[in-house]
Amino acid sequence: MKALRLEGQRAGAADVPDPWRLALRSLLQDRLAVSGLLFLALIVLLALFADVVSPYAYDYQDTDRVLAAPSWAHLLGTDQLGRDLLTRLIHGARISMAIGVAVGVAGLLLGTVYGGLSGWIGGRVDDVLMRVVDVVYSFPGLLLMVVFIELFKGVPGLSRGLFGIMVALSIIGWVSTARLVRGIVLQLREETYVESARALGARGRRILLRHILPNALGPLLVILTYRIPVAILSESTLSFIGLGIQPPLASWGTLAYDGWAALRSFPHLLVSPALVIFCTILAFNFVGDRLRDALDPTLRRMP
Repeated sequence: MKALRLEGQRAGAADVPDPWRLALRSLLQDRLAVSGLLFLALIVLLALFADVVSPYAYDYQDTDRVLAAPSWAHLLGTDQLGRDLLTRLIHGARISMAIGVAVGVAGLLLGTVYGGLSGWIGGRVDDVLMRVVDVVYSFPGLLLMVVFIELFKGVPGLSRGLFGIMVALSIIGWVSTARLVRGIVLQLREETYVESARALGARGRRILLRHILPNALGPLLVILTYRIPVAILSESTLSFIGLGIQPPLASWGTLAYDGWAALRSFPHLLVSPALVIFCTILAFNFVGDRLRDALDPTLRRMP
């Protein structure tokens, strides 16, 4: 009798579909999401193997074709120093994607810890922590980024460097994430399985780490897919106004900044990096929107 009961339990468990598998299947059935994933995979591969796939060396200058239009020799043309624009875009993907991923993950971690504790503790602690978020959120994001970049001028290793940009954007990027995570925790803490864990004597830290955060993993992944393009766009904005990545490093934002001054005479200098930034952000949005729908049980389409 006991063996039959165990067999029935196993059969019932086998009939329950894995939500992550359903989400992946739903994601792969969407053409826009698949197109976004393929484009992002291409960008990542180009960034990782930039030295191999680039048509020219990063510092190569073709002095005979300065500011040349796109041709077979230089598919996207050359800049004011005769450097191949396609090569600079491929190498710039390393900087832009590294900043996007690093800032997105750092902001997600900071926002998850801050918002999770605020929503779980509640009461006056929650009020104080959220008032701090409101104060930070009330300042314009671009203004705060410029202030931190200027403050880092006197700090060794942070002055106008790649790490300084990452730190400045991470300090700004966690605020909106903290608000979202707090709302998720406030919702999940009222679920039945949390009340059952409390009734069984589980401590608050165990409930938070073993029950609430794992169930918030889906929304956190969706938040990450939105935070990465925001970080890429923020870095591009800083580089476009001259406060971002400094030579000899180059990102998509610095390439767009270089092309802006010669827009009327040499539009290819601006069009290429602008299109790459646009397509990358659009690809992340396609993936994020479909991932959100796939992980939401109320919107998921059962096979």
